[in-house]
Amino acid sequence: MQFLQLLQENTAVFYLSVTFLGLCIGSFLNVVIYRLPRIMENEWQQECQAFLHPDQPIVTTEKFTLSTPASSCPHCQHKILWYENIPLISWLLLKGKCSDCKQPISIRYPLVELGTMLCSLVIAYHFGPSIETVFGLIFTWILIALTGIDFDTQLLPDRLTYPLIGLGLAINSYAIFTSASQAIWGCLIGFLSLWIVYIIFKLVTGKEGMGYGDFKLLAALGAWMGPLQLPLIILLSSFVGAIIGIILLKMTKENRPFAFGPYLAIAGWIAFLWGDQIMAAYLGG
Repeated sequence: MQFLQLLQENTAVFYLSVTFLGLCIGSFLNVVIYRLPRIMENEWQQECQAFLHPDQPIVTTEKFTLSTPASSCPHCQHKILWYENIPLISWLLLKGKCSDCKQPISIRYPLVELGTMLCSLVIAYHFGPSIETVFGLIFTWILIALTGIDFDTQLLPDRLTYPLIGLGLAINSYAIFTSASQAIWGCLIGFLSLWIVYIIFKLVTGKEGMGYGDFKLLAALGAWMGPLQLPLIILLSSFVGAIIGIILLKMTKENRPFAFGPYLAIAGWIAFLWGDQIMAAYLGG
């Protein structure tokens, strides 16, 4: 609390701290987005091997975690040195290329770092130096990780959605963003609303329109904000998702599934910050 009071008295320090922290967390989120699906895949392979061939020793690959091995260039395997891994700055100084093989480094890395920093500053400006900012930042960072992973793999890992649900319910037991009862109902209604749509769609078409990860993500958003924001989240995410889906269909000419989680996450973040104002403007109009 003394630290928060210090930041309240020094807003420049507060925003500089959030800027630095946002860049560092953005760099870490790049690691999470890239590695977590691969960690899960390795574990699935080992579980399948143990189930199908219980008498054979499990063949393990190189230990792969969020911290090991050290980051390297995907083209030449050059180990990235500490001064080549400074968020945003290193990519600019290297002109977006590996220092060894000169192959391009994906622009997504600095974009995630920059986006995380900007979103963190928006949260900081919205809530100010407060406990709401602390939890709002955690909420934002998890949503960014889920967005990146779902965009790449069409997966919303339980390792992120379940903690997001649990944290939302826990902090709202102290009525940080909504009441405890609203958080519980939001979580329940969030899950069931998409699950019912999924069941109806499957009965009518025989196809699966979305995955269970989407249900869990909406349940998490409900746990953080309560049930009253869920219609806005569903409306915004469906609208944006439909537009992007039509554009992709026109561009690729293929009827391929696309991730819905990123649109839920974006809509949820907007509702988290401005949902009450949007609803008031709509109802007032």
